[in-house]
Amino acid sequence: MTASSASSSVQKTFLRYQHVFVFTAPVIFVATVLLFAPTEGSGMSYWLEYWWLFPFFLLGATTVNTVGISGSALFVPFFIFVFPLLAYPIGPETLVKVGLISESFGLSSSAIAFIRHGLVDRRLALTLVGGSIPFVVGGALLSFFIQEWLFHAALGAALMTAAYLMLKADLAHDEPAGDDAEVTADGGSERDLPDDAEKLGPAGVDAADDGQITRVDTQGETYEYTWSGYLERFANYSIGGTFQGLAGFGIGELGIISQLRTDVPTRVAIGTNHIVVAATAILASIVHVFAGSVIPGIHSLSIASTPWNMVVFTVPATVTGGQIAPYVSSALDTGTIQKGVGVLFTVIAIALFLMASGGF
Repeated sequence: MTASSASSSVQKTFLRYQHVFVFTAPVIFVATVLLFAPTEGSGMSYWLEYWWLFPFFLLGATTVNTVGISGSALFVPFFIFVFPLLAYPIGPETLVKVGLISESFGLSSSAIAFIRHGLVDRRLALTLVGGSIPFVVGGALLSFFIQEWLFHAALGAALMTAAYLMLKADLAHDEPAGDDAEVTADGGSERDLPDDAEKLGPAGVDAADDGQITRVDTQGETYEYTWSGYLERFANYSIGGTFQGLAGFGIGELGIISQLRTDVPTRVAIGTNHIVVAATAILASIVHVFAGSVIPGIHSLSIASTPWNMVVFTVPATVTGGQIAPYVSSALDTGTIQKGVGVLFTVIAIALFLMASGGF
């Protein structure tokens, strides 16, 4: 067996049993936190204090992963408006940190599920992640200095922009490019579909010399598009990346629009966007958690100040929601969910502007 075939076999095995691997990750994470994380409390009462966060984050993760946007777009406002009513107010640094850690797991879970469905363009995703890295890091470092009122105003501006784009964009499911209802994706009974030997999943994909991409998902539906439009996507992902580091969201909302505007099919755009948002959320989380310990003078928080008793419930919730999302996306009208999220963003943005101006 060659190295290439061995790698392909490992990839297919991983994707076939991805539910096992995905749900093992939060178990390992929670066990590691319980055993080794430096905390500011201890005992059963400390670890079970925020058990009620699980249903909130399960619903939020399922919603945002269905339309391919950042989880923190809902999690951060939740901590600003709802959490204080049930517990106590927490600062911007802490709420962004919890939101990023949670969405890192949730979006990674959902990204794997979309890969398995054959709806992720790896080349496009890697290009977008690479171009976003400096902006995400810069935004995360900026968050350590920004004042709270300006933080709320920035969140409001990001959400208002996201709301406009979400309400304007068409995220309804794409129709297949051709009459391929009887076609079986690569790995099925038909063996003559487009096939990339290094692909990360069972779906076929072919890139023609003229730049035309043909992708067949696991349901046999065909999507055709090109890789053109890099400049527009770079502009949107750089601005979104800055907000991703600063507030925990932004790259998903601006990114999905830029892909749609450059004629990437909706379901492929949503799946590919999951990879970008998950990767940048992980990067931003690392900066938020460890920057204070590595770079002197820029951050007052320590690793021990991370509310680990929150994330032991929010991480499993977002992972579960990430796995549910592709099925919800297939069963429900994504456009309806999209419009509802856009209206919600508008309401939250107005409230954040009022907070920034001292309205309440």
